[in-house]
Amino acid sequence: MDQPIGGRRSPLNVNWKHLLSPTGNTGDAVFRGLLFISALLMVLIVGAMILALAAKSMPSIRQFGFHFLTSSEWNPVKNEFGALPFIYGTIVSSLIALVISVPLSLGIAIFLVEQAPRQLARPVTFLIELLAAIPSVVYGLWGIFVLAPFLRIHVEPPLQHWLGWLPLFKGPITGIGLLTGGIILAIMVTPIISAVVRDVLAAVPGSQREAALALGATKWETTRVVLVNGAPGIAGAVILGLGRAIGETMAVTMVIGNRAHISASLFESSYTIASVIANEFTEATQDLYLSALVELGLILFLVTFVVNAIARVLVWNVTRKMSGVGNA
Repeated sequence: MDQPIGGRRSPLNVNWKHLLSPTGNTGDAVFRGLLFISALLMVLIVGAMILALAAKSMPSIRQFGFHFLTSSEWNPVKNEFGALPFIYGTIVSSLIALVISVPLSLGIAIFLVEQAPRQLARPVTFLIELLAAIPSVVYGLWGIFVLAPFLRIHVEPPLQHWLGWLPLFKGPITGIGLLTGGIILAIMVTPIISAVVRDVLAAVPGSQREAALALGATKWETTRVVLVNGAPGIAGAVILGLGRAIGETMAVTMVIGNRAHISASLFESSYTIASVIANEFTEATQDLYLSALVELGLILFLVTFVVNAIARVLVWNVTRKMSGVGNA
């Protein structure tokens, strides 16, 4: 071994284990390195996907530019492509899903966390989470054979009879259209939103509930206190559900009608970005046609990425703050 020279340690006497790991454990250093490489690999994959989509969509971007987002013309024969009908169908169907699913999800989460006994909460939670595991094609088949006929016979005629003076409920009644697609999406995103909201409400410290009850608050008033404290996380859950609704493909494709058309009526057929890609990708034999579909995929990817990132940040902030309060 190297000995100290003049009371100082020799430069050759280096603790290499300490350089490999602050704790002096080589195994920990290797483990940390593997985890870092795994995380970096996911980032590289996402970046590679964006670059690949951008490269494949360049012919469409050069040809149409920003006009691609504002044009409603979609005619592969004339090489005229515009994304506006698909953006419209995606937005409207997702909003319908949120209008239906958000109140239902909030009610489910509040019941499971604040009201239901544990013996009942566990099986109900399992059944709700089971809905998230059902394949989307099964939802689509159920929508075609059960939901669409039910809406055509029992729901849409009364809506048109009583609210037909509104543009939303005009047009032919077929059971296939934006309303059906939105209801299917609502059923599919409800388990996701309710599960996240349940976690957010459960993260609110019990001391806040006890403080509200000690001040004379009723059970409902105490629940309102919990909801106010978890509001950012609830907003994140809603945005997370929105991201799920925007990206859904197969179930919506089977019930929305698949028509590149913009109409105020919820009974009319429409198209979403995901459904048009699924329907027409195999038919895209021309380079510009294929590039336009890839550009739609790029738009969908970026929108979904941003929406999910915002949702994750909101939920993470709430659960982190609540955990800090509980540990204080």
